[in-house]
Amino acid sequence: MKCQERFQEIYKREPEAMAFCPYRVCPVGAHCDANLGKITGLAIDKGIHLAYSPKLNGVVELCSLQFEKRAQFHVRDVPRHKQGDWADYLRGATLKLAERYPLTHGLSGVIEGTLPIGGLSSSAAVTLVFLKALCQVNGIQPEPLEFILTSMAAENDYVGVSSGKLDQSCEVYSKKDHLLYLDTKTDEYELIPTHPGMKPYRIAIFFSGIERTLTGSKYNMRVDEARSAAYAMMAYAGIDYGKFSEANLRAVPREVYEKYKERLPENWRKRAEHWYTEFDRVELAAEAWRRGDLETYGRLSFESGQSSIVNWETGSPELKTLYDIMCHTDGIYGGRFSGAGFKGCCMALIDPAYEQSICEQVTKEYLQAFPQLEGKYNVHICESANGLI
Repeated sequence: MKCQERFQEIYKREPEAMAFCPYRVCPVGAHCDANLGKITGLAIDKGIHLAYSPKLNGVVELCSLQFEKRAQFHVRDVPRHKQGDWADYLRGATLKLAERYPLTHGLSGVIEGTLPIGGLSSSAAVTLVFLKALCQVNGIQPEPLEFILTSMAAENDYVGVSSGKLDQSCEVYSKKDHLLYLDTKTDEYELIPTHPGMKPYRIAIFFSGIERTLTGSKYNMRVDEARSAAYAMMAYAGIDYGKFSEANLRAVPREVYEKYKERLPENWRKRAEHWYTEFDRVELAAEAWRRGDLETYGRLSFESGQSSIVNWETGSPELKTLYDIMCHTDGIYGGRFSGAGFKGCCMALIDPAYEQSICEQVTKEYLQAFPQLEGKYNVHICESANGLI
C-alpha cells in the first residue's frame, strides 16, 4: 500500500499496524436513515487504509494521500469547534470517543483512499478507520454499535452534517456475499445471504469526475425539509411532538401522511413522498434478495434512483446523465446515485458477463455528453466485502 511506503518515508520505520474500513453502496434505502427508515446496503472491497503506530505522548499526527494539510492535535486538547478541513472528522471522533473512554495515547499515521471521493461514504470510512486505530492504541474494545454511534455523532455534532446511521452501519456490519437489511429506528439488522439460485453480480462504480462534500451541498436542507413535513403532520393530527430536531417521519403513520399530504408545502410533500415510498421499496427489496430475485431488486434500485430525482430532488446534470445511461444499458440489473446524490458517483449491480460492454457503453455515452470530464471520469468494478468489525 502507498500509505505504508509514505509512512516509511516520513518516520524512517515500518508502521506497527494497519487498519481498513470499506466504502459502501446503498442500492435501495437512500435518504431514509435521518428520519429513522429502513435501508439495504453492501460494503465493497475498496475503502480507506491507515498505516499507523501509537504515540505515547497523546499526540495525533496524520497525513492523507488525498489532502495536503496534515492533522495534528492532542487527544486531551482537541479544538471544541471544527477547523474547516478534512481532519474535522478525526477531531470530532476523538472528542466523542473521549466522552465514553479515557484517552491517553495518540498515533502517527498515513491515510489512503483507494477510490475518488464522493458518493461512497468516504467521510464515514475515514472516521471509522481512525476510530478503530485510536481504540486499538488505547486498549479500548467498543461494541459495533458504539463505533457506529460515535462516528455518527462526530459528523452530526462536530462537522455539522445531518446524516443518519446508514453509512456507518453498512461499513461496520456488512459481510461479504450478504445484503445488510437494517432498521435505523430499532438498530435491528439482518445479513441476508446471497441465494444459491441468484444470478451472479458485481458492483460497478461510475465516477462522474466531479467530487463533492456534504456540508457544501443541499444535503442538510433535504433532511430538514423531511423533518418539517413530519413536524407539520404531527401538529395536524394532534400527535405529541417535542423538539423539531427530534421529529421524524417514522413517527408519522402512513395513513396520517395520506390524509394531510396535500396541506404540506410542495417541497416538504415531495421529501415525505420519497421517504414513504422508499420505505416500501426497502421491504420489497429485502424480500427479493432473500428469494434470489436480483431482477426485482435491481428494478427497485432504479425506482429508488428515479424517486431521488423527482421527489428528493437530488442529482447534478452529470449524475442524472449517468443514471439515464445505466437505465438503458444491457447487463445492468439496477442502480442509482450513490451517497447524497449531488455530485460524486453512481453505482450499479451488473451481470459480470456484460462487464466489458457495460464499461464501454456507459463511458462512451457519458463522455459524449461531457467531453471535458475525460481523464476525470472513471469506472471501477468491485465485489461485496466484510465490514470494519
